[in-house]
This record gives sequence, C-alpha cells and structure tokens, in this order.
Amino acid sequence: MTERPTGRPTGRPTGRRRVLILGGTGEAVALAEALAGRADVTYSLAGRTDAPRLPPGVAVRSGGFGGAAALAGWIEAGRIDAVIDATHPFADIIAGNAEAACRRAGTLRLKLLRPGWEARTGDIWHAAGSVADAARLIPETGGNVFLAVGRQQLAAFAGAAAGSGRQFLIRTVDLLTAAPFAGAVCVTGRGPFSVQEEAALLREHAIGCVVSRNAGGPSSYAKIAAARSLSVPVIMIDRPPPPPGDCAADVEGALDWLRQRLG
Repeated sequence: MTERPTGRPTGRPTGRRRVLILGGTGEAVALAEALAGRADVTYSLAGRTDAPRLPPGVAVRSGGFGGAAALAGWIEAGRIDAVIDATHPFADIIAGNAEAACRRAGTLRLKLLRPGWEARTGDIWHAAGSVADAARLIPETGGNVFLAVGRQQLAAFAGAAAGSGRQFLIRTVDLLTAAPFAGAVCVTGRGPFSVQEEAALLREHAIGCVVSRNAGGPSSYAKIAAARSLSVPVIMIDRPPPPPGDCAADVEGALDWLRQRLG
C-alpha cells in the first residue's frame, strides 16, 4: 500500500502496536521486515529514489510530511505508539523534525544510528567538519575527485571544480538529468559494491581523492577500503550530531528498545 504524501494512516483496529519507521537505509528495511506481522508498521520514504528497496508486508508512504508540526499531526491522527528514525546519519533535518514532532505529540522515539567508520592503518584521511570544509580541502589533493556525498550536496563543489582541470566523478542510483557543474562525470550504479569493483572504478577514472560522508556500516565501506588499498586520500566528512534522545546502534538494539517500551 502506498499513501500520498499528505495521507493519514488508516489505523486498522488490529490491537497491535503502531510503529512509524522513517526509512531509506538498509537497517530501516531490515527493521520493518522484522516487525511485519507483529506490529502495524508504516514505512516512510522521502521519495527521492525512483526504485527504492521496500520491505514486504508493511504499509509504505512516499513523500515528506511538511515539517515537524505536520508530522506531529500525522502521528497523532494515526495513534502511533512509537517512531523509529532510521534515516541516513546525515539526514539531520528529518531527524530534528522527528524529535520535535514526537516531543510535541508525546510519542516514543528512537534514533537508529549505525556506528561511524574509524580510520585504520594505511588510511589517508583528512577530516572535514562539513561539506563546505571538504570542498575547501580539495585543492590540497591531486588527481581527479570521486564525490561520494549524495546528490543534494553536489553544488557545494562547483567552486572547487571551476578551472581546476580535474574531473569530478559522481555516482548516483538514478541517472542525473544534467551534470551539476562543469567537469563532472556522471555514472550510475546501485551498491553494495565489492572492494575490487571500487578499486577498478578509482583506477579507471584516475581518482586522486575520494570525498565521502562518514556514513558508517558495511554497505558503502568498499570505496574506503579501495582507497586505502591504492593509497588514495579520503576527505572524510564528520556526521552532524544526532538529536537528543534514545539511540540504538543496530536493528537488534531497536527491537530490544521496542520490547522494553511497548512490550
């Protein structure tokens, strides 16, 4: 079932707990699959990907809620018992809206936040506090650049690309309708990728620097391991701080939290 972005949960009278999962990550899908049949689950996506992976056996909605107040109203109308924010670690706007909405609605909320990556022997990392900081660090590196930052942050690198003579490799799940700036080379691909595949990509495009958000988890780590194997430096963008409240590092932790809070 797919709801319109402005739709309300149907509130089926099953007697089961009602859980809203803010999704878009592998952990979110796994959590929804684990809860299917045990709770009335609504799995919500921002709707930015054409063919996202969806969990079976749960209600699915696509599109934004329209801010914290609108999300609080949606939660109240659907008599949601708990909200699990399992969005990307860098989805700080929806994370903040979820915290504010649940506080307003008096609803339980958990942030499912996988641990970040840590540098290992052989890694050449340059820490960046933000996407803008990462763009400023690029002139200190050599060769072409692989931007693994998400398409909404691409515009921040236009200045670093201008007149640099470098290629900026951009890989997205869905084909971009136009290059975001001069010097961009756009390819498509849906992970997870192997370390060998990522190393081949870096060699093919003569990548001298990888710019990555510290997403954490195994699904997108191969590019970091590939950069290490080729001694390619990585500009690693720090995560935004999570909102206050309960956090779990994995799906099992989220399930334990639900058992303790909801029974």
